[in-house]
Amino acid sequence: MFPSPFVRLAGFATVVLVAVAGAACRRGQSASFESATAGGPSATVTITKSAFLRTIRVAGITEAVRSAAATAPRMAGQSSPTLVITKLVKSGSRVRKGDVLVELDPQDQIRAAFDRRTEFQDLEQQIRRVEAEQAAAYAADETAMTQADNDVARAQLEVRKNRVLPAVEAEKNTLLLEEAQARAAEVREARRLRRLTADADLRILHIRRERMERALNHAEQNAGYMVVRAPFAGLAVAQAVFKGSAMTEIQEGDDVRAGMPIVQVVDPSSMQVRVRVSQIDGGLVAVGQRARISLDAYPGLNFDGIVRQISPLAITSSVTPPVRSFVALVSISGADPNLMPDLSAAVDVDVAGREQVLVLPREAVAIDASGAWVRLKRGLSFVRQKVTVGDLSDVQAVIVSGLSEGDVVARRAAGAA
Repeated sequence: MFPSPFVRLAGFATVVLVAVAGAACRRGQSASFESATAGGPSATVTITKSAFLRTIRVAGITEAVRSAAATAPRMAGQSSPTLVITKLVKSGSRVRKGDVLVELDPQDQIRAAFDRRTEFQDLEQQIRRVEAEQAAAYAADETAMTQADNDVARAQLEVRKNRVLPAVEAEKNTLLLEEAQARAAEVREARRLRRLTADADLRILHIRRERMERALNHAEQNAGYMVVRAPFAGLAVAQAVFKGSAMTEIQEGDDVRAGMPIVQVVDPSSMQVRVRVSQIDGGLVAVGQRARISLDAYPGLNFDGIVRQISPLAITSSVTPPVRSFVALVSISGADPNLMPDLSAAVDVDVAGREQVLVLPREAVAIDASGAWVRLKRGLSFVRQKVTVGDLSDVQAVIVSGLSEGDVVARRAAGAA
């Protein structure tokens, strides 16, 4: 009985396969052959001309481009070192321009303003009393000066009679005239000195009044500072502070010091990522480069971005002082309700790119002491082929020479002989 055609064909294929495998083993390249056959199309790659893109990944924190912090006010003449929060906007709530963010207990400021106003009013009454006393003194001086001038005039009339009077009477009239003139000069000088003294005293009171008025204005302004309003529409974010040994958000009833941030208003429609670029990659990142941003909290949420700014000076790491990095700002295109400040983000920055170059996967190129090489397919086996490599990235390698477009190489070069 003869075997069927299908059995004869299967037997023939088996013989051929065994023969080829035996030849490959004799050449010491059985592993290469198995990779080319058992691995299928994924075990090899064909070199073609395409775009090369090199990226670096950096980590950062999202923040708003436009933000404003509501802080505990710094007040002139403040006696109490702390202030008590009586009302605080809920963190995460939307606010409009002019909405109340924080209200602080104004009792001390109102009491201080009342005391300053009372002192100011008392000083104004004192100034009015002094002015009235000085006006009375000026009137008395004017009366005394008029009387002295009249005495001089009468004495001058008596002196005119000296030609017909005895010498003794004439001498007496002359002495009376000199006395009246001296008295008038004395009254006039005393009036001038009292005017200077009164003006100086009144000027001192006016200076005190000006200082007291400024203190009153400051006290009234301090009372107005107890209400902090939103400078623009946005999202209210409560600030975290140390309480004991833990970080917690500020709440109503807490004591705050002057200048302490209480709540921050951010504009979520315009966000950016503040990243740190390693000093090794610092020279690769430049303003204007494109980037892609992904959020650790929302893996499926991705955004495009552009590098807007990079610091010219490196900063030192607080953990490892020898390691330095550059701070860069990457703007985020678009908006999303989940895109909030203080989220950790991964940023892939496109630092280099070329068009229409020979590109291979990075794993297909091996680099050792002898240089770069690939496993080039020749027939049913692979041979080691030296190549010249240009730009490299984590996933791609640009081949400058050693291969031609359409050559087939092993996808993995590592571990080959």
